[in-house]
Amino acid sequence: MNTIKKVSLAPKTIETANTLSSSILETSKKRAGMIANMYGTMANNDALLDAYTYAYDSFRKNAGFTPQEQEVIFLSMNYENGCEYCMAAHSVIADRMSKVPKEVTDAIRNNTEIPDEKLKALSLFSKIMIEKRGYPSELDIENFLNVGYTKSHILGVVTGAAVKTMSNYTNHIFDIPVDKAFESRAWTKN
Repeated sequence: MNTIKKVSLAPKTIETANTLSSSILETSKKRAGMIANMYGTMANNDALLDAYTYAYDSFRKNAGFTPQEQEVIFLSMNYENGCEYCMAAHSVIADRMSKVPKEVTDAIRNNTEIPDEKLKALSLFSKIMIEKRGYPSELDIENFLNVGYTKSHILGVVTGAAVKTMSNYTNHIFDIPVDKAFESRAWTKN
């Protein structure tokens, strides 16, 4: 991994953020019972927080994947991007909310074999999309489609990549500390 000089940026709060970001932070606090450190940092730029939360919500509602598949996509992309913050957060979400089998989540976290063939293909394709910067080979696409996914699902994976680019890059640059709520699934890429 490349090492970059980390940049410090104080997170915004409901009280200190601009009107748009303040409203998003308030909604987040109502939904999750907390304002994640990443959201507070993103609130320093209304466009980023607004785009991220809109794309994240749309991915969840409209990309055509089950909650378990959504987490496989996010975790796989977090792994490929080396995002410690998002890997911890989405591992907790996978465990508690999306009910991803722990052996699947742990396989992604450890870069080992996923026991479910369809989820394995989804994880591999998600990683390929990050690794190859959106240039999967014909064979990559064929392998993805052969397990039952569609061309529409390819576009859903692209949406997931957009969401992860916003969150992973923010976390990389600002070295955002993992929230207490996610510490039980802290992770470091080997």
